[in-house]
Amino acid sequence: MDSGKLEDENAEGTADNLSPDSGFYNSESNDRGAADTAKDSEPAEDEGKNDAVKSAGEDANAGNGGKVKNGGDSKSVLRSELAAERDRYLRLAAEYDNFRKRSAKERENTYSNARAETITRLLPVYDNLERALKMECADDAFYKGVEMTMTQLTEILEGMNVRRIQASGEPFDPNRHNAVMSVENPELGEKVVVEEFQKGFTIGERVIRHSTVVVAN
Repeated sequence: MDSGKLEDENAEGTADNLSPDSGFYNSESNDRGAADTAKDSEPAEDEGKNDAVKSAGEDANAGNGGKVKNGGDSKSVLRSELAAERDRYLRLAAEYDNFRKRSAKERENTYSNARAETITRLLPVYDNLERALKMECADDAFYKGVEMTMTQLTEILEGMNVRRIQASGEPFDPNRHNAVMSVENPELGEKVVVEEFQKGFTIGERVIRHSTVVVAN
């Protein structure tokens, strides 16, 4: 074969391989297109990432602002609740203190009333012993026994803070004396107790029985 002819054939084969219809040319073109597409998509992906980061930041800021606001509201609510509980505690403490004082006073009054009633029921015994000692008695031992009983009863009454009301010679006091008679006596002052029919008694400042007396003028 002629060498010139072979060179022409080789040249034509090379041209065929580089033609647009050949696979080599298409593969290289496809690679360049893919590279260009990748380059074009990179800015879009970066922009998407930036938008996502920005949105997340805004959400975070909004969330923090909400937490701060909610935190402030929670503190205000807690302060209000604390103030209400403190006021309730003070009111309860005051009510309990009043109840304690009232209960103590009621107990004291109950005890005082019971003691006064008991002693009042014993006073007729005192009156009878006093009358017995005023009577003449031939039996000295019997009289001595009555006298000792009267002394013991008087000591018991004094131990319970029971005191006799002074009457004879004292100015008449309607809070302590009960006048049943009135006599005229120029030698005595006005409204002076001249005689005592029945002794009166007190427990502390409380009168449990008024003295029955006769008043002059």
